[in-house]
Amino acid sequence: MKTPTRILMVCLGNICRSPLAEYVLRQQLQQAGLAAYVQVASAGTSGWHNGENMHQGSLKTLQQHGIDPSGFRSRQVCTHDGQDFDYLIAMDNDNLAELERLFGRQPDKIFKITDLTPALGYDHVPDPYYTGDFDETHRIVSAAAAVLVQRLQQA
Repeated sequence: MKTPTRILMVCLGNICRSPLAEYVLRQQLQQAGLAAYVQVASAGTSGWHNGENMHQGSLKTLQQHGIDPSGFRSRQVCTHDGQDFDYLIAMDNDNLAELERLFGRQPDKIFKITDLTPALGYDHVPDPYYTGDFDETHRIVSAAAAVLVQRLQQA
C-alpha cells in the first residue's frame, strides 16, 4: 500500500493562517475523494501558541464555510518535520526563510502557498491576526488548496 502524501501548512503562530489552510485543504481533499491518500497538518515557526486552539476568527470562518474546526492544537515546527512531510508550505517569506534555515532550500518540497496561485496577485498570505480579514485569508488558501488538490489528482 502506498504511503499517504503528507503536507504541513506553516505560518508564524499556528493559530490563524496555517490552521485555516489545513482545514480548508482537508475539506477539499475529502470532496475530491483523496482524503485517504493525503494527510494534512499545520505548525508555526514560533512556539508562542503551543497547545492552544486556533484563533476565534479562524474558527468562525471555517464554521461559516461548513468546515468542522474541532480537534486542533497549535504546535511549533520541529526537527523531524523535514523528514516526516513531503511538502512544507509556508504562508509568507519569513516562514519560508525559517523552513529553509531548518531544512535547507528545497523548492519542490518547501515553498509559499501563494506560489500556487500567481494570478491572485498575492506574494504571501496577509496575517489576519493583524489585518482582521479572515475572509481574505480564506479566499487565498481556498484557491491555493484547489490548485494543490488538482496537482495531487494528476500525480
